[in-house]
Amino acid sequence: MSVLSRSRSAKVMGAIALVGASALVLAGCAGSSTPTASGGASNEPAGFKFPVNCDEAEPASYTPEYNSTSEGPATDLEFTIGTALPVTGNLAFLGPPEIAGTEFAAAEVNEAAKGVTIDLVQGDSGDTDNKAYETEIPRLLNAGATAIIGAASSGTSLQFIDQVIAADAIQFSPANTSAAFTGYEDKGLYWRTAPSDVLQGEVLGNLIAGDGAETLGMIILNDSYGTGLACFTKAAFENAGGKVVSASLYNTGDTNFSAQVEDVLAADPDAIALITFEEVKTIIPELVGADFPKDKMYLVDGNLSNFGDEFEAGTLTGAKGTYPAVDPDSIATFREDLNAFWTGEGNEELKDYTYGPESYDAVILLALAALEAGSSEGPDVAAHLQQVSGGSGDGTKCTTYAECADIINAGEVADYDGVSGPITFNEVGDPTEASIGVFQYGEDNNYSFLNVG
Repeated sequence: MSVLSRSRSAKVMGAIALVGASALVLAGCAGSSTPTASGGASNEPAGFKFPVNCDEAEPASYTPEYNSTSEGPATDLEFTIGTALPVTGNLAFLGPPEIAGTEFAAAEVNEAAKGVTIDLVQGDSGDTDNKAYETEIPRLLNAGATAIIGAASSGTSLQFIDQVIAADAIQFSPANTSAAFTGYEDKGLYWRTAPSDVLQGEVLGNLIAGDGAETLGMIILNDSYGTGLACFTKAAFENAGGKVVSASLYNTGDTNFSAQVEDVLAADPDAIALITFEEVKTIIPELVGADFPKDKMYLVDGNLSNFGDEFEAGTLTGAKGTYPAVDPDSIATFREDLNAFWTGEGNEELKDYTYGPESYDAVILLALAALEAGSSEGPDVAAHLQQVSGGSGDGTKCTTYAECADIINAGEVADYDGVSGPITFNEVGDPTEASIGVFQYGEDNNYSFLNVG
């Protein structure tokens, strides 16, 4: 079942929206619980046309066939995994937690010595402006990587996914949320631990409506991630009774956003959704300078960051944001251990943890699938990823690599529940159990988990 785009039931459940195979729990939702990504032209105010064709945001229909002739469990398997995570580009702030997550997981797999040894080769995805991936992906594949973790940006991943698939390697993203990947013809080689933006858009749209906004403006990154999330947010907000009255696009590499800010403010919206990447650092001061209420600004996973003294104190007080995350308190020990590992390797203390758990889980799942397959070849590992996640096979629950590996080495089926959540892959490589956290900024321009339950 391809979840996150089917009918959902709703009820209040604190500050996290949880989705299972057929149920979605929303905080403060209103209106229909089954939004579509339609353009909604009939609900648009006179003189305004939404700049995105939202019919194109809907996931395509494609189910791959998986084939593996290998036999496991492995006993002495070398598995080269490359990463194409953002060291540079407009998502570089996400690089440290994601890279730390992969390094921490690989270290734990290797220390466990349960049949798989990971050779982790780090690389830079860059973005669609600097195009670091054009040299990095061939370098990783030439180094023998049969799985590549990344990119963080959906738009960037789409630039090299075909190249990875053509090499019969797995592309596994911890942060891609575009719905475009759900039906991508990937031969079963694309996987992700982050949920589709069908979910985040529904949570965000209902959050804004639940906070009392009747009209909404948007500033949108013009790529697969930005336009898709904008469409799903728009659909949810309109189904909750609101109207999107202004929306303006910009492109990767743009540095001046005055036109977009002026365009959106001209419609005098009650709230503004900033569906951007790091460019938000330039956009926010312009909105604040124009006296737009800071507590009516909404950020998303592509830009939610602890800005601290990068802005004047109080710049973001009351602003809210969403990103795929479990309650931080529930993984406090993991975050402490991840930061201790990362600083112990000579790196600066982690400022954010966004997609760190998902990156960690990506490596663990790849290692478990390779162990079960007895092979590090892309198609062989891919054929076992759904089962080790609990999406098939009726396995025994386990929460660490070592615990799950012992189950597999005993000839049984393991069902890994990760730090980022149960995951539970469906047949197209999407997690069917995921959560969207809702966060709010304080006077120090840092965000904290918002408990509205």
